[in-house]
Amino acid sequence: MSVIVVGNPKPASRKRRAAELVVERLTGEPATTVVELADLGSALLAWGDPDVAAAKHAVLDTDLVVFATPTYKATYTGLLKLFLDQFGAGELHGTTAVALMLGGSPHHALAGEHTLKPVLSEIGCSCPTPALYLIDSAWEASPELDSWIERARDVLSRPGLLAS
Repeated sequence: MSVIVVGNPKPASRKRRAAELVVERLTGEPATTVVELADLGSALLAWGDPDVAAAKHAVLDTDLVVFATPTYKATYTGLLKLFLDQFGAGELHGTTAVALMLGGSPHHALAGEHTLKPVLSEIGCSCPTPALYLIDSAWEASPELDSWIERARDVLSRPGLLAS
């Protein structure tokens, strides 16, 4: 099972398509669930909202979650922050996560490592691969994508990282 959480303010974005491709190439199957945080909108501010609770439950019940977000001011979006705040420290223990960020220039290539992965670790995710950063305008043809997928597949195929 795999879940994609998309922190882009616009639904059906390139970030979602990139995350879907990453999941398919890593697992050989499409994601079980895609959570478009833009669809949840202001509900992310209302603790106990049933749609937010369902999205959280999907993440809690998966083996692999890809958190996909644009890079804004060298970090992830506020939408993603609001969603991640729904999880307590360590609550996602045992969940393998991938940090995927798309941005306008290579200047923020380490944003996933420096901003997103620490938060994912705080809420308990295991992040065994480097964060994946792709240039938004050319992500599909990115040589970084192919080499990252190859390395990530090797890491994620190790026993205990993903359920069979």
